[in-house]
Amino acid sequence: MTDIKLTVPDLGDFADVEVIEVLVSPGDTVAVEDGLVTLETDKAAMDVPASHAGTIVSVDVSVGDKVSTGDVVATAKVADAAVEETPEAAEPAAESAPSEAAPAAQAAPALKGDADHSAELVVIGSGPGGYTAAFRAADLGMDVIMIERYPSLGGVCLNVGCIPSKALLHAAKLIDDARDMADHGVSFGQPEIDASKLNDWKAGVVGRLTGGIDMLAKRRKVRVITATAKFESASHLRLDNGETVAFKQCIIAAGSQAAMLPGLPDDPRIVDSTGALQIDPVPGRMLVVGGGIIGLEMACVYAALGSEVSVVELTDSLMPGTDPDLIRPFLKVVKKRYSNIMVSTKVTGMTARDDGIEVQFEGKDGASSGVYDKVLVAIGRRANGDKLDAEKAGVNVDQRGIIAVDKQMRTNVPNIFAIGDLAGGPMLAHKATHEAKVAAEVAHGEKSYFDARTIPSVAYTDPEVAWVGLTELEAKEKGIKYEKAQFPWAASGRALALGRDEGFTKMLFDPDTGRVLGGAMVGPTAGDLIAEIGLAVEMGADATDVGLTIHPHPTLSETVGFTAEAFEGTLTDLYLPKKR
Repeated sequence: MTDIKLTVPDLGDFADVEVIEVLVSPGDTVAVEDGLVTLETDKAAMDVPASHAGTIVSVDVSVGDKVSTGDVVATAKVADAAVEETPEAAEPAAESAPSEAAPAAQAAPALKGDADHSAELVVIGSGPGGYTAAFRAADLGMDVIMIERYPSLGGVCLNVGCIPSKALLHAAKLIDDARDMADHGVSFGQPEIDASKLNDWKAGVVGRLTGGIDMLAKRRKVRVITATAKFESASHLRLDNGETVAFKQCIIAAGSQAAMLPGLPDDPRIVDSTGALQIDPVPGRMLVVGGGIIGLEMACVYAALGSEVSVVELTDSLMPGTDPDLIRPFLKVVKKRYSNIMVSTKVTGMTARDDGIEVQFEGKDGASSGVYDKVLVAIGRRANGDKLDAEKAGVNVDQRGIIAVDKQMRTNVPNIFAIGDLAGGPMLAHKATHEAKVAAEVAHGEKSYFDARTIPSVAYTDPEVAWVGLTELEAKEKGIKYEKAQFPWAASGRALALGRDEGFTKMLFDPDTGRVLGGAMVGPTAGDLIAEIGLAVEMGADATDVGLTIHPHPTLSETVGFTAEAFEGTLTDLYLPKKR
């Protein structure tokens, strides 16, 4: 074992940067890329990563100290073998080997003979992660091939996920808003649903976006190959058309697919999230199996279109893992719209009948059953990492199809990267696009890292539910101290004018510093509003920063400012005296 000095990497033009948080203590075990201390410049905060894996012997800086490039922040005891692999202890982590989460590369078999195609960089998949990676690499001057198994670019998100579902959710919201206005003296009568025309409109939205991606690929001279790719080695792919592709570097962006319950009948009335987007005809009775975000979004669509919707969820709450207080106002609205909501209930079987799909349930009150015209199975998604013969390239894939990566998105094979759904973490398009840029930049030789403090989550239901950063469930589970402030939308002039006062905005703060740790909201456009709290977390803003930011009035966005004022005790729109 050898003592190694862990130092500050290249900070560019910055010097004498303040240490605002020490993340390790003597005796802690760290892996390569683990944060040691947090620095704060006038632009942003950043963590100093460990260049070696080992045990912390001493921490050589304190909060308030000023450091520059090359300064020692800690000393670690490191295995001799690790020192030999990376002889220069002060080398920036961007040029180090992958972290311990991605073990050392294994020898991969070489493909004999000439390849039909070759490129400096090959991207497998053209979803938000794939096309972003390809385009960023092309902008940096790299020769890029993008391989997509479907005729249209854009992946699941653009073709059969985020975009078409949001188009349908927009239609659903218009219908619901029109119905709700009857209580306020404006009646439109029952809507006439032309499901075929609605499908055509949705397809037109998708077509504009996928066509735009195709055009951008051509302008950037990214070569697109329509085929299914599998690895033959760490430098070659074989396509299902019999052709081969040679590459110097590869980014895997093959996404995920909907998970299905085993033993279901082979019946077109049982669909996954893709099948649910085809709404012609609108079913009379609809069952959604799975009370997560995808299932509940489609439940909103079908309920607005006139279906009698039932939802069944195995756990004791809808949107499992979400703070319970966020679900209560959501339930207040949807209980009026849905036929039945069953939680803590298991689907034990399905039988195809002439008059529908009979579904058997097992819940707290025993066994029951129901017959439905359409059943959507929305129990989650599974990563596609194990569908690429990645083992032939020496890439490690776990039993869930997840490929381990470091903060530069490298797998255990240095020239192969993985991003998006199959790289672990939340399966969200906005996460994939940021990972994609990191992977492309590192492939080009840039010192880039995926180091997001937080990733926002949004349920585009009605009402929308959005959260970012630390949640109360997470804080309680990890023993993190926090203080909460909340502003009810019933006190928001804008929410009252919209006739939607069931929601609220809440934020979590560090009780000592007042820094924003996270936040959430329920109500119309919550998915748009949550970005401000996400920015506050990323920038290390405190309640004063948010509260003194002038928000336009009357808007829903000002509820964020009011919430910060509630924490500080300066709010005048409600009587909430500061309890300290």
